[in-house]
Amino acid sequence: MKVRAHVIITGRVQGVYFRANTKRKADSLDLKGWVRNLPDERVEAIFEGEEEHIKDALAFCNYGPKGAIVEDVDLTWETYTGEYRDFQITH
Repeated sequence: MKVRAHVIITGRVQGVYFRANTKRKADSLDLKGWVRNLPDERVEAIFEGEEEHIKDALAFCNYGPKGAIVEDVDLTWETYTGEYRDFQITH
């Protein structure tokens, strides 16, 4: 079943290649969407794809890459739209 997840990750998540590693993970799971840094030092992402694959991406978001200290992952399940062709790092 295809679903959409909107996440905001709080903690030491900028300056540790969080976006690049999130993209790598999403690509490996054939997920679509985007990830970006927020001005308040959080990271935001939209994942679209198979629910089980999104859950794998969310597991990654809960610990992040080496050097990250994830304090919180705010998750909102949304309706799948199919609007993305791939997974991008945006600004």
